Amino acid sequence: MAVFVRNDFIRIFVGNNCAFVFHGYFNVMKAEGGRRNKGFVEKMFHRKGKNSRFKYYLLNVMRYLQPRFLLRPKIADLYDLVEKRADKDLIYDRVNYYNRLMDRIPIPDGEGTMVRDFHLKGHGSSYFFDTYEFLRYFDANQRFIPLFGDITYVPDLPSIVKSRPISSDGMNAFSVLLNLDKCRHFVFLNDTVPFDKKEFKIIFRGECKGKPKRQAFVEKFRDNPLCDVADVCVYDEKGGLKGFANMLSLYDHCRYKFIMSLEGNDVASNLKWVMSSNCIAVMPRPVYETWYMEGRLIPDYHYIEIKPDYSDLIEKTTWYAEHPDEANEIIEHAHQWVAQFKDKEREKLVSLMVLDKYFRHTE
Repeated sequence: MAVFVRNDFIRIFVGNNCAFVFHGYFNVMKAEGGRRNKGFVEKMFHRKGKNSRFKYYLLNVMRYLQPRFLLRPKIADLYDLVEKRADKDLIYDRVNYYNRLMDRIPIPDGEGTMVRDFHLKGHGSSYFFDTYEFLRYFDANQRFIPLFGDITYVPDLPSIVKSRPISSDGMNAFSVLLNLDKCRHFVFLNDTVPFDKKEFKIIFRGECKGKPKRQAFVEKFRDNPLCDVADVCVYDEKGGLKGFANMLSLYDHCRYKFIMSLEGNDVASNLKWVMSSNCIAVMPRPVYETWYMEGRLIPDYHYIEIKPDYSDLIEKTTWYAEHPDEANEIIEHAHQWVAQFKDKEREKLVSLMVLDKYFRHTE
């Protein structure tokens, strides 16, 4: 192993593989014509409620350097461990929700990649690390198809994805969910301000370009006195990203009773931390889902459901603002939903079983 340090990133070379480990970390969030943002230490370690990317990458680099042969025997004990747990039914239920494969499906030669050939180079670092965390336990001669990014369609062959269309009839079975890009998406807050003490306002911040649902919402409510909404991106005359504006920290959002969770390229990425707060997520019924199982959320039980055209937004939020007991019930149900993802050992078991089922149902 060789380590090379430069101003903007650290490179770690392991054999023929190059890991751009902290790329972008020593060059934090360039904006405003390429100038570095201030508050480097805060962005690197604190991030105002967000997960620490420094800790995330450090842990995953250590994991990447660990010899894989030390891990594979543990897979044989996987189901024995699950059978001894009081929550085994929940584990099996989640595994079968994420991985709906029923028949054995052949993966043609030339499709996908072998486990032994799955390396950081050529993949987004967070997607690679979140897959490798569990893939490293399996036989290096297994073949799989990683389909990374914001996936809004069902692939023709069984693939490992972060997101998929919601389907109640199993038509999304070839989209096998794994918890990918989780450092960004799986953020939970410790909100100490109760709902009753928050200001009655509907808050939204997000990137809107190329995301018609968000664009329509901002256009419709930007001048409404009950709403504080904004596109956080600033564009130049040619439509290129110039910088950011109107941004708020996660905890700044939590000053308000209602937070919009609007799907962008796929899911609403803020839904997890909103449901962990003492605010209420407000959104139309979701179309896409991830490891968070958005397709199982119950409208007006876990979140406030509004119409796709947002026409009942003010009516429904006003009702819940005037009925705090009902509002707090939604918050309690949301917290109960979030709690199931906080058991690290259970999350590891579910992830390993999802991949194990994938390999048992492909050839």
